Amino acid sequence: MRLGIAADHGGFELKERLKEELTDQGHEVVDFGAREYDPKDDYPDYVVPLGRAVAAGEVERGVAICGSGVGACVAANKIPGVRASLITEVYSAHQGVEDDDMNVMCLGGRVTCSALASDLVQTFLKARFKDGERYRRRLDKVARLEKLDEQDW
Repeated sequence: MRLGIAADHGGFELKERLKEELTDQGHEVVDFGAREYDPKDDYPDYVVPLGRAVAAGEVERGVAICGSGVGACVAANKIPGVRASLITEVYSAHQGVEDDDMNVMCLGGRVTCSALASDLVQTFLKARFKDGERYRRRLDKVARLEKLDEQDW
């Protein structure tokens, strides 16, 4: 699978570990940065290009990491076509893909140990969207939100 991965300083170490692991497993991993540890960098600088690549189909799925995972999730979900979630346990790692077609997983580099992160990413990558009528209907409603102006609320 062709994957994208991105992290700021809060997730840099975890990103590097996951990137190596995923590459060793035969995945093509596109690194959107940071390329080196910089305690003053900002997660949107890396997460936004990752999200755009996912939305454009340049990578199949993405993993976005910041200190808590919250900021990365907020930024990723601003990109039309991205369905990102902060994942902290295995059930949501697969259910988010199966029911909601989640295409970006967000992790907290300061709160998720590397062993758990590895399990979560593996679960995320193995999961497949169910593509049933009710799931598609819900996704269509979410996609319409991306096209609304504030006055349409």
